[in-house]
Amino acid sequence: MASEKQISASCLNIITVLIISISCLFLPVLSIPLLRNWKSLATIKEVNQKGPYLGLITVYPPEEDAFFAIGAFKPDPRHPYVDISGRRFRIGKVEGRKVIYVRCGVGLVNAAAATQQMLDIFNIIGILHFGISGNLNSSLSIGDVLIPKSFVQTGLWDWLKPNATMPTNDVAELHIGKYNVPVGDGHNLLGLIGYSTEQFYSESGNPNNPQRTSWFEVTESWFQSASILEGLELQQCVNSSFCLPEKPKLVIGLNATTSDSFIDNAAYRNFLLSTFHVSSTDMESAAVIMTSLSNGFPVLVIRGLSDLAGAQSGNNTVRVFGALAATNVANAVVRFVQTFKGSDSPIFL
Repeated sequence: MASEKQISASCLNIITVLIISISCLFLPVLSIPLLRNWKSLATIKEVNQKGPYLGLITVYPPEEDAFFAIGAFKPDPRHPYVDISGRRFRIGKVEGRKVIYVRCGVGLVNAAAATQQMLDIFNIIGILHFGISGNLNSSLSIGDVLIPKSFVQTGLWDWLKPNATMPTNDVAELHIGKYNVPVGDGHNLLGLIGYSTEQFYSESGNPNNPQRTSWFEVTESWFQSASILEGLELQQCVNSSFCLPEKPKLVIGLNATTSDSFIDNAAYRNFLLSTFHVSSTDMESAAVIMTSLSNGFPVLVIRGLSDLAGAQSGNNTVRVFGALAATNVANAVVRFVQTFKGSDSPIFL
């Protein structure tokens, strides 16, 4: 007969083998900190078995508040959310479609990190990213909603001496001395800025051999699906006594820029428009697109114009019109989800 000590040792060995086996199942997709939380592991496994889901990513609280205020998001009654690395991933449905939503936080690093977590951990068919942005195009108005086709990342700078030679892989240059007031008065020691290309790694490319590029396009099939949103009714008034002078419109197919800079300067705004031919600016979209495409997932971006990026007189209007722009975007997102005919084929098993 086995002794009590032998039985205890055998039980411990069995438990150890089970833990290692379970860990191996999740190691390809889950981070080490998450592996320490067995309750989260069980929840994620159950959530993924009910998928696949459309991933929804916005940026900061006013955008989130506008999205939830519509009332279209219905949380899952059993597992309404999972908390991972300080972010709350909310599980539910929008207009009957299964979705997982997260607020990523401001900036390129937060956007890329949240997107990668979404794709690694959950059973996702693709990413729909949305939020507000600055208006660079005088033919557009505050409150308009844009579904851009292409994004350029204008935050990779080679900041050089005044008479330096531009690197060959830079795609544009900004001569700071040209903005002296009065023009040509003395020397400007800040020199010039060259806009460098991104190093884009992807599953379709060769390992450790990134493509050098400046522009990133959203997924064509999803972009075409979004064309049904043209003519969508958008809100014009912040409240009963405060309205925009023109009815906002939804515009599809323009270019946009992303960088880790909040743009509130008319001269730089005009430089971006004339050099890159972009109509809006934000701080996250390019990171979401790059991360999604790098992993082989489809992606679409919807952004609402909340301010004039420095072209206005007085203070920036984001605090005045940000909520209205966020509401118009949220309505467009819900409408897109409602009409979206994309594949529900599981990507993560």
